[in-house]
Amino acid sequence: MPIDLKSEKFFGLNEETVKAKIAKEGFNELPSSKPKSLFSLVWGVVKEPMFLLLVACGALYLTLGDVQEGLMLLGFVFVIMGIEFYQERKTEKALDALKDLASPRALVIREGIEKRIAGRDVVTEDIIILQEGDRVPADATVLYSVNLLADESLLTGESVSVRKSEWNGTDKKIQPGGDDLPFVYSGSMIVQGNGIVKVTAIGSDTEIGKIGKALDSVVEEPTKLKTEMGSLVKKLAIIGISLCVLVIVVFTLTRGDLLKGFLAGITLAMAMLPEEFPVVLTIFMALGAWRMSKKNVLTRKPSAVETLGSATVLCTDKTGTLTQNKMTVTRLFNGKNFHTISSKTGFAEEFHEIIEYGILSSQTNPFDPMEKAITSMGEAYLKDTEHIHTNWRMVKEYPLSKDLLAMSRVFTNPENQQQTIAAKGAPEAIFDLCHLTDEKKSAYAKAIAEMASEGLRVLGVAKGMIATSNLPEIQHDFEFEFVGLIALTDPIRETVPAAVQECYKAGIRVIMITGDYPVTAMNIAREIGLKNHQVAISGSELQEMSDDELCSRIKEVNVFARVVPEQKLKIVNALKRNNEVVAMTGDGVNDAPALKAAHIGIAMGEKGTDVAREASSLVLMDDNFASIVGAVKMGRRIFDNLQKALGYIFAIHVPIAGLSLIPVFFSNLPLLLWPVHIVFLELIIDPACSIIFEAEKEEKNVMSRP
Repeated sequence: MPIDLKSEKFFGLNEETVKAKIAKEGFNELPSSKPKSLFSLVWGVVKEPMFLLLVACGALYLTLGDVQEGLMLLGFVFVIMGIEFYQERKTEKALDALKDLASPRALVIREGIEKRIAGRDVVTEDIIILQEGDRVPADATVLYSVNLLADESLLTGESVSVRKSEWNGTDKKIQPGGDDLPFVYSGSMIVQGNGIVKVTAIGSDTEIGKIGKALDSVVEEPTKLKTEMGSLVKKLAIIGISLCVLVIVVFTLTRGDLLKGFLAGITLAMAMLPEEFPVVLTIFMALGAWRMSKKNVLTRKPSAVETLGSATVLCTDKTGTLTQNKMTVTRLFNGKNFHTISSKTGFAEEFHEIIEYGILSSQTNPFDPMEKAITSMGEAYLKDTEHIHTNWRMVKEYPLSKDLLAMSRVFTNPENQQQTIAAKGAPEAIFDLCHLTDEKKSAYAKAIAEMASEGLRVLGVAKGMIATSNLPEIQHDFEFEFVGLIALTDPIRETVPAAVQECYKAGIRVIMITGDYPVTAMNIAREIGLKNHQVAISGSELQEMSDDELCSRIKEVNVFARVVPEQKLKIVNALKRNNEVVAMTGDGVNDAPALKAAHIGIAMGEKGTDVAREASSLVLMDDNFASIVGAVKMGRRIFDNLQKALGYIFAIHVPIAGLSLIPVFFSNLPLLLWPVHIVFLELIIDPACSIIFEAEKEEKNVMSRP
């Protein structure tokens, strides 16, 4: 870089200052997630009524000298504790995944010397050199840049890279997203150019750190079925314990045997408690997870299988979920005619030149998604033609700047003495370089407006020739000729429109939440068939809304645009306050808090980040939005069959309770059922019998009822 590292602006910190900052601010890393302590896990099991009854029975058996039955009952206690401990440890990984993402290596300038250090050792006010392909290690302001573009999709969810400008000393830090901001953010990727930045925030104070805080603050709620089952079990426990006391008193008075009276009372109390419920629920969810895995849906939290069947709202991210997260050339305009790219229409010769010069003005192995799309189209349609110039040598590059949003590259053609220049950039900048007449500018502006109204991103392309080797200093000194316009989009997945209609048929409302612009969002909503797609709420509007106003507006609006991560969480919480059962899909770091807060978080397996997957309940292994419909259908079948199984269990408890109660009032009869029998029935025989309901086929109307 043509800068003086010894100058005060870029000299950097000294080692003493760095040590003092680390001692005061800590390292540049996110805190690890704090798993529940062993005590809290044990207490969660101990407070369950069935646990207390099992311990009491085990103690009584040991008191009576029946060691085998006593140890068997106590053994169930440790099995339950072991399962709880395993499940808790398995789900405490989301912040750890974020921590790995936020710890790249960094090239810093300290005391005027470049040195490569671990990302965790970066401190505030450090001077960092960023180059193409680097992951930004901390939030920072841009002091110097050359054609600097960053991919902030991890934070914003949008695949199009954004331009960076140099800080003027007055700009205030704002949220990621948008062009010409003088800020870079931890976790984002530099896809083009280079620059020097000054660190402003590290660790938890960065934008990605704020996502970590939001993720850590989300409290996961028990499912509706689990809540209802817990309520029923508590009511039955109160009845059971009351009857237990009554039986102990009656048994002791009529037979004079207090210990056996305790056993008879506890037997009845255990008979009243449907302890099979959690066992059967676990079995059904495990089998459901296995069945879903064969449909490319991985279940991280078994409870999601049951909840998915009762979902009423599906919130989905746009980029990478509804769309392919791959920019594609869609339309071309050569100054006279439009051409829509498709396998049916082919690629007319008159439009080849647009892609030819679009490729020449792009990097050879581009990181930028739009340059990748242009290059890919050239490889697909122009390979081995005269429009691909692999033997040309680039001699000079003119980067884009804040004043001129266009970049040019000059090439030497070995077959003649002339040099060729290719330019691309914002259409207005290309018009300026070509010195177009007002009439032509007006005509081309209409073409741009037409494509922009469809949510397409438009680039202008120009070309020029120069015979001399003395190249001018600025792009304006070339004689450019307008070549055409390239319109790009992130295309929707082919299966999405049908899947959306299937959701509507099943009584599930679909809401799209995106960081993209409202025009683009509404066009995508129209393409996939969302209801009320012509209305959108922007992030700025959302910011001004009270919780009550949002709860009211969200009943009608299905498109949210320019939304930041904290607002996605706000939307999910508003839906939950409206008593909706919320499923949320996403693939980026920015989706993680909302994924965790939703009743069912659904992450993408192929393109999704580790953070999103760890925060989710389900993972789509094929990234196919349509797989959600199959998962909902299976979830409804499982829920229906689970209801049948629970009805069977509840019915079977009537004779069990009766057999436990009869001997109490007939002194000549021995106890027909002992606690060990009840445990055997409830934890082995009844669950085994109820499994038959799991294999029942779904009802014919399973996907046509709300």
